[in-house]
Amino acid sequence: MMNRPIHKILALLPNWLGDVAMCTPALRALHRRFPEADFAVAGRAAACEVLHGLPWFSAIVPIPARPGLWELPSLGRRLRPHAADLAVVFPHSFRAALLARLTGAQRRLGYDRDGRAVLLTDTVTPRREKGRIEPRYMAQEYLDLLGPLGCQDDGVGLELRADPQVVDAVSRHFTTRRPRIGFAPGGAFGPSKRWLPERFARVADGLADRLGAQCILLTGPGEEEIRDAVAVRATTSFVVCDGSNSGIEALKAAIAQLDLLICNDSGPRHVAVAFHVPIVCIMGPTSPRYSEGPYERGRVVRVDVDCGPCQKPICKTDHGCMTRITVDMVIEAALHIFGENAANGSKR
Repeated sequence: MMNRPIHKILALLPNWLGDVAMCTPALRALHRRFPEADFAVAGRAAACEVLHGLPWFSAIVPIPARPGLWELPSLGRRLRPHAADLAVVFPHSFRAALLARLTGAQRRLGYDRDGRAVLLTDTVTPRREKGRIEPRYMAQEYLDLLGPLGCQDDGVGLELRADPQVVDAVSRHFTTRRPRIGFAPGGAFGPSKRWLPERFARVADGLADRLGAQCILLTGPGEEEIRDAVAVRATTSFVVCDGSNSGIEALKAAIAQLDLLICNDSGPRHVAVAFHVPIVCIMGPTSPRYSEGPYERGRVVRVDVDCGPCQKPICKTDHGCMTRITVDMVIEAALHIFGENAANGSKR
């Protein structure tokens, strides 16, 4: 792989917010391995926003979320100046590998799966168990992809930056009351990942009553119905941070100032990990092996069901993996975290 100097690197980013956050150890490892290279990243606009503020990149290039096949040649030409020597394909799709091929990159590195090897010059074989690709913590999977480049994990974990001006603007909506507990009831993967809005509301009421907590409701574009369903069912008043002003920058700024985030297994969970904020994650249909890593503080609340983990965005049965998680289970997990922090002398 290293038979010629690497001066220009393009990394194609994962699509989902949480996956981008989990990709940051690999992106940092690439920068550390090739500190003098022009290092650009490209991905959907939201993925690019997640990475704003990190110092490793010479360019952050937004591209369409799912470009049509007829769009790929012109998109490849647009990315070509960034990809002369190396393109790293973090997404698993055939389309992403084809885009890397169309950039004309001398070397194209990605996982050998879904018939993509013909489009790549260098591949890594995914780990398998019983003939199927093994679920792995995504941050480690992204790091393992870089093995042929000689990249090393520095053990720091997920890393994001929040814009100081946006942090200041968001903080004006908060009071001095602590703890600050965020609630992220959405989930872009699909409704099967979402706990019931009325239960989020009851948890907020319980923690406001027992801890005097300030409750912050965090939702994104397209989650207005979920936001309103939680807010209308709670007796406590939320500070609402719905991304209407600064989008993902506001989300990062708000999460960075929390003492705890209570969320589904969705993007905000991994943003919180990057800011060292404890979490209570309510997990249903997805395998914990994809998302549980050594950098997370907090607790995952889940119940075993015969049909799970199914990895399906829509439940076609009784949604038992989520409905069997009770309000008391989540409140108990949150109180346990604050008890641990107090015992450890935490300042958060």
